[in-house]
Amino acid sequence: MMRGLRCLVLTCTLSLAVAPAFAKTATGKSQGTPDKAAQARDKAQLAFQRDLVSVLAPGGDPLRLLGAALLARPLFNQTPSNSFHRLIERATQAEGAGAAVYWVQLADCDSNADACPNAVALEHLLGQAPDNAAVWLLKLGADARGMKQDAARDDLAKAAAAKLYDDYTGTSLQALANSVGVLPPPPDTLDPAHPGGAVGMQTVLVFGLATTQPQPSLQLVAKLCENAGEDASIKADCLALGKTLEWGSSPLARSLGLHLREVLADDPAQQQEAKDARRNLVWQVQSFAQLLARAQDDAALAQRLLALARNGGTEMSLQLAALRDNSIPAEAPADWQPRKAQ
Repeated sequence: MMRGLRCLVLTCTLSLAVAPAFAKTATGKSQGTPDKAAQARDKAQLAFQRDLVSVLAPGGDPLRLLGAALLARPLFNQTPSNSFHRLIERATQAEGAGAAVYWVQLADCDSNADACPNAVALEHLLGQAPDNAAVWLLKLGADARGMKQDAARDDLAKAAAAKLYDDYTGTSLQALANSVGVLPPPPDTLDPAHPGGAVGMQTVLVFGLATTQPQPSLQLVAKLCENAGEDASIKADCLALGKTLEWGSSPLARSLGLHLREVLADDPAQQQEAKDARRNLVWQVQSFAQLLARAQDDAALAQRLLALARNGGTEMSLQLAALRDNSIPAEAPADWQPRKAQ
């Protein structure tokens, strides 16, 4: 069984393959020791990010405030009115605030005090989005950490009965893609080594920040389901949950759903079908990561990726649309093998 879990971890790693390329943007720091020009550019980009927040903050639209909050989240020494805490709080209070806003508020917490995810946001999501398996999996994680075994078992059953899985990354991407265009990037924010220019930099910023979206502990779910043993009710719930996850909003969710079918299904044909689908998923994720890596050098490609993000949808639908737009098949070539995790 642990072989399957290792495969899940591998796919999780691959689905986040774009993160290292964007680590500087999301954290405000370059990897390694940058030269003086790179340091000056980093400083200018952070100042631009602060300026974006300042322009967006006075608005009352929940998605505009969501974009401001996501831009502010990695910034240090923000004024209280322009902090992630205050902006996401205002977003939840804005008229028309949807579940996506409360989902990001889950990150407004103190991990050092073991106060994550944000309990108020989680409670609101349980009431607003009870048909979203992602919400119940978040609660499952919280209950498991609190050693509430009966509650965690009930959470699994409710996740299995849910109609969909959505971690709202698509909405966060939409909010960010709309937000970065309110100001033109100053010349000193652009790297002359990357001909993608302003739109390339904006694309890196948008997709880099989106990698910090709150996520349920899917590895915990995998372990729980793999350790079901002879408990037929847990196995049945895990298989039902897996079907929902296979059509989930993110590559991570889809990976877990296919993994559960591969490990738990009694029919060898179903197991093989799930294994083949997971191979195609890794192909899709790696192919999309390669597109993102090119965005800094290809303004037309960067513009198309931003346009897809502004259209909304889910992370999974955006990735598949990007592959179609660039004539990349969704199915891996017969002789293709995934890159190995380092």
